[in-house]
Amino acid sequence: MVDLLKPLFAELLPGVRVINIVDDSIVAEAGRAGKITSAITKRLISYYFAGIDAGADVVFNTCSSVGEVADLGRQMLPVPLVKIDEPMAIKAVESASNIGVIATLPTTLGPTVRLVKTQAARLEKSVSVIEGLAEGAFQALIAGDPATHDQMILDTARRLAGDVDLFVLAQASMARMEAAFSEATGKPVLSSPRLGTLAVKAILEGINA
Repeated sequence: MVDLLKPLFAELLPGVRVINIVDDSIVAEAGRAGKITSAITKRLISYYFAGIDAGADVVFNTCSSVGEVADLGRQMLPVPLVKIDEPMAIKAVESASNIGVIATLPTTLGPTVRLVKTQAARLEKSVSVIEGLAEGAFQALIAGDPATHDQMILDTARRLAGDVDLFVLAQASMARMEAAFSEATGKPVLSSPRLGTLAVKAILEGINA
């Protein structure tokens, strides 16, 4: 994720100091438990405060699986917290009525679906959310087979394409597949990294205005 966001920050927020706090065990731990555990929640909240202690003006939560922990963090932190996928969810609800959510992990699919529905309720818009879980794709990726990973995701999207107006990519790491999604399905596709980074930019510009 750090490598994915680094060029976006260089492009959109040059000169901004970025403090990366990475715990790559969380996704696997959540997968084994089938949920975000209390231990994960405690760690994440401590990471948010560690970032603030290091001087952060904004906390950028970049994992969609733990978005609901970020909601809790917002109630506790003295600085703004941006969820990487929230601007994407808002744009999806504003742009379409039938929204397909594609993920490779149940622990990411569920929170993203709930986020889209929450934003629809906030905006008082009726939407249909169609879930697409590309089973086996994540396992293919960690086994070193990105081609199979990508094909499984695209196959899942094609199966849903007739029922949706727009696709949302639940995992930021899937952003590189936007063009392939559009070509395979003929539908608009939204991913979170650029939209999330733009939200961070807007907050920082407001702070520094």
